[in-house]
Amino acid sequence: MGCQCNKKQTEDEANDELEKGSSNGENVGNPISNNYPKKEGLYSQANNREKETTQNGNMNSGNYESNNRENEQEQENNYDEMIVEEKNAKYKNYPERMLELINMIREDPVSYANTVEDSIQNIIEEENINDENKPKIIYKKKVKVSLTRGEPAFKEVAEILRNMEPLPPLEFNNDICVPLPENEEELKDSSYLKEHIKFLRETTDIDVFYKDLIKVPEVSALLMVVDDSPKNSGRKRQAILNPEYKYIGINSKFIGKTFIAYFTFSK
Repeated sequence: MGCQCNKKQTEDEANDELEKGSSNGENVGNPISNNYPKKEGLYSQANNREKETTQNGNMNSGNYESNNRENEQEQENNYDEMIVEEKNAKYKNYPERMLELINMIREDPVSYANTVEDSIQNIIEEENINDENKPKIIYKKKVKVSLTRGEPAFKEVAEILRNMEPLPPLEFNNDICVPLPENEEELKDSSYLKEHIKFLRETTDIDVFYKDLIKVPEVSALLMVVDDSPKNSGRKRQAILNPEYKYIGINSKFIGKTFIAYFTFSK
């Protein structure tokens, strides 16, 4: 049978969970499209206007330089906003795909054990500039994510899944979804998630919550189940495989260059 989770997650534990996925400074997968227009092209018209103005002598050079800098900053901001919009459009189905994957794992854990073992081939080692005698263990497939133990953790979880009975699927519940931050300031606010959870618990039952920073659903689901993290290892797996949970809430989007997803579970 599945692992058990505590009835309520403490704030300290939640804060530990908030740091997972990026504590070692690894890239957790921010997409960069080759189809984005180059910034140089965005400024071509402004540069042409600068040349014409200089030739004709119709504008004070100091005023023009100031206006030109404002022009470039505005176009750069528009460029960044366009990238974020494209990212969000590309990954808008993340919640639906994650629900599908989590339920697939719950309903057929034995088959997913093979997926976990097959994924061991994606584990690599990289040079650790902080410790020459201890290389970094990385999971690399579309994105790069730091691991703590690597292959042994994957094998242990595969064995757990092979000895599990199938679990009923989770039902998506929009009422327990955590509202997403509106900007980078809210994203970096360490109290943001627990304050919203506190508010939601006034009208709903939320037993466990955490955040994830991996944008690729297949990799995100895999590493949640393996849960090879330095702190609170296994907590996400316990939530996903808890037989008592009936409902799940998932909310996600890009804020600037950062992908953020909030997960909540209830009975």
